[in-house]
Amino acid sequence: MQAEAIKAHSKADIPTADELIARARAMVPMLRERESAAVGQRQVPKDTIRAFTEAGFFRILQPAQYGGYEMAPEVYCEVARTLAEGCMSSAWVYGVVAVHNWQLALFDPRAAEDVWAEDGDVRISSSYMPCGKVVREEGGYRLSGRWAFSSGSAHCDWVILGVHIRSEDGSAPDPCNFLVPRRDYEIIDTWDTMGLCATGSNDIVVKDAFVPDYRIIREMDMFEVDCPGHAQNTGSLYRIPFAQLFNRTVSTTSLGALKRALEVFVEGMKTKRATYTGAKLANDSAIQEAVADVAMTLDDLEMRLHRDLRELSERAEQGDFSVERRAMLGLSTTSMVSRCVTAVDQLMQFSGGKAIYRGNVVQRAFLDIHCARAHVANNPYPYARNFAGMAFGAQNDCFDI
Repeated sequence: MQAEAIKAHSKADIPTADELIARARAMVPMLRERESAAVGQRQVPKDTIRAFTEAGFFRILQPAQYGGYEMAPEVYCEVARTLAEGCMSSAWVYGVVAVHNWQLALFDPRAAEDVWAEDGDVRISSSYMPCGKVVREEGGYRLSGRWAFSSGSAHCDWVILGVHIRSEDGSAPDPCNFLVPRRDYEIIDTWDTMGLCATGSNDIVVKDAFVPDYRIIREMDMFEVDCPGHAQNTGSLYRIPFAQLFNRTVSTTSLGALKRALEVFVEGMKTKRATYTGAKLANDSAIQEAVADVAMTLDDLEMRLHRDLRELSERAEQGDFSVERRAMLGLSTTSMVSRCVTAVDQLMQFSGGKAIYRGNVVQRAFLDIHCARAHVANNPYPYARNFAGMAFGAQNDCFDI
């Protein structure tokens, strides 16, 4: 009954995609103002999370039954990319946390009831690395372990954690995700990094918590797009393979940060002169070529992102996801941040000595994008090897596509 009330309330005023993107654009100046304090605090401010919530951003991918908008992934990614023009850390937290509202629709429906029955704004963080240890009990598992890199965890009341369930016969472990409430875990403050400083991606510690079977989902079920939640959440949005959407969560924000860095770089170069010769740096052909190259990189990646997202939506509607095409789409997103790294390196290279001081926008983008590249889902090499191997006749061996 409470879930129905949440749905009825949210249906009264659902914003359009254009309105949501406009709201994100309007927040960019505010995010830039708060960025320095956020970096110092190593957390996105609560007021920023509140603003994202009130704007409806976390509901973009959420099931309609719980007050969500069930919008296309293009809207979600464009909001994340736009917010990153203000503060990449804030956009990163938005993107990672919001995608869990989509993933929860894949779980047994009882899991969503546990999270949202009383409040459709409850948020979920994650750490998918399979660090947990489990012991089978009737109706579920006892879970213990420590997980790193749980972005935005301070702003969430649940967490999704990676676990390998091992069989007694010694066969390959079964990778699973466990959904755990805040009362059953502790957040350990470990986040002290060179970039993405405000994401608060701290450690999660669980000590002997019981997790019922219905709050566990197999990664293979998500790969095969055959999940317990599909019977209830029948929209094509939830028929997109998990990795195809999640991996874009951690690549899209680099585009926004790079765009901001390029704009700031160009504006600064208009009046900047070489220290010893006094020559206008805007007339330096090497700098001009760097600007052109970065601009073309951004254009290429933005067009690719929009193309891929449209294709994901179309294929989900048609139920047509060949493993070959998934391999290509997987490589497409995981290679994006590497190209952003190359581009922002060019801007940093020509930014001069003052760029080493804290607070420099190009330096912040440089550090943030390099940290994004460290995420396992932004390492293109396994995806490139798998895609090319399949082109030569090998079997797919990557289940993160």
